Amino acid sequence: MKRLGAILARVFLAFDWPLLVILLLFAALGLTIMHSAVGNTDWRFAEQSRNFLIAFGAMWVVALVPPPMLMRLALPFYIVGVVLLLGVEFFGETSKGATRWLNLGVTRIQPSEMMKIAVPMMLAWYFQRHDGEVRIRDFFVAAAMLAAPFGLIVLQPDLGTALLVFGTGFCVIYFAGLSFKLLTPIVIAGVIGIGTLIYYEDQLCEPAVDWVVLHDYQKQRVCTLLNPSSDPLGKGFHTIQSMIAVGSGGLYGKGYMRGTQTHLDFIPERTTDFIFAVYAEEFGLYGGVAMLLLYALFIARGLTIARRAATQFGRLMAGALSMMVFIYVFVNIGMVTGILPVVGVPLPFMSYGGTALLTMGIACGILMSISRYRGEPA
Repeated sequence: MKRLGAILARVFLAFDWPLLVILLLFAALGLTIMHSAVGNTDWRFAEQSRNFLIAFGAMWVVALVPPPMLMRLALPFYIVGVVLLLGVEFFGETSKGATRWLNLGVTRIQPSEMMKIAVPMMLAWYFQRHDGEVRIRDFFVAAAMLAAPFGLIVLQPDLGTALLVFGTGFCVIYFAGLSFKLLTPIVIAGVIGIGTLIYYEDQLCEPAVDWVVLHDYQKQRVCTLLNPSSDPLGKGFHTIQSMIAVGSGGLYGKGYMRGTQTHLDFIPERTTDFIFAVYAEEFGLYGGVAMLLLYALFIARGLTIARRAATQFGRLMAGALSMMVFIYVFVNIGMVTGILPVVGVPLPFMSYGGTALLTMGIACGILMSISRYRGEPA
C-alpha cells in the first residue's frame, strides 16, 4: 500500500495544477470546435481525441523528468535534430513542392518539429553553463546555434516552422540578457523594409520581379496579403473567405454548428490552419476574446513558472516555451484575420494534427517539470 501511495503521490505531484486546469479547458474547447468544423464526430474528431490523449500522456512522462536530466539531454537532442535536418536536405521525401519528411524505414518523421523544443533546450543549456559570466561572444555563439537549424528548415522550404523555431530561440537569447539596444538597427531596418514594400507594392509584386531571398509562392503570399482582391478566386481566396467568416460572426456569433461559411465549405483548411475562422464565426467577438484570455492565462502561468524557477535553465526554458505559444497564436490569428501572410502555422490546442499537439504536450510537460523542481539532486 505504501508503494502504491508513493506512486500515486508522484503522479499527482508531477502536475502543475493551475496549468493542468487551463489545458483541460483547452482540450474541451478544442474538441468542441473540431466537432463543429467537421460537422459531426467523423474520423477526424476521433483522431483528434486520440491525439489529445497521446499529448497528455507525453506531458505526464516529460513532467516526471527533472530539469537536470533535461539539461543532459539538450546537447544530444540538438545534435540529432540537426543531423536529421541534414538528412532531409539530402535524402528527404518531397510532397507538394516541399522536402520536409525523412523516411527512417519503420516510420516517417518531420525533424523540423522536434527543433521547436530542441533549439530552446540547447540555448538554455548553453546559457546555464555560462550563468553569471555571459559575454557578447556568447550571444554570437548562441546566434550560430540558432542559425544552423533555421537555415536548414528554410531550405526545405518551410518558412512558417523556421520562423517559429527562430522566434522561440530568439526569446531564450533575449531573456539571457541581450540588450535591446543591439536590436534597434534590426528593428529600424525591418520598419523601413515593410514601409518600402507597402509603398512600392505594385512594382515589387510584378511577376517578373525576383525577390531572391524568397520562393515565388512565398512572394505571392506576401503580395496577396497586401491586396487579396487581386486574385479573389485563386491566391486570395483563403484570406478573403476567412475574413468574411470572422467578420460575419459579429459580437455574439451565429451559434454553435450554424456557421454558414464553415458548413457551406467556403473556409479552406477549416480543421487546421483556419480553425479560428470557424470559431469566430460561431462564437463572435466575445467568444474570440474569451479564447484569447485563456491563452493569456496559459502564458501568464508559464511566465510565473519561469520567474519562480530554481535554475537559469528553467527560467529560460519556461520563458521561451510560454512565448512560443504567444508566437503561435499571434501568427495564426494574424494570418486568419488578414494582417499576416498565410504561412501554415496551427493554432495551439485547436488545430487538427497529432504532431503539433504532441509538441505542445512535451512543452507543457517541460513547464510542469520546471514548476515542481526546487533544486534537489536529480
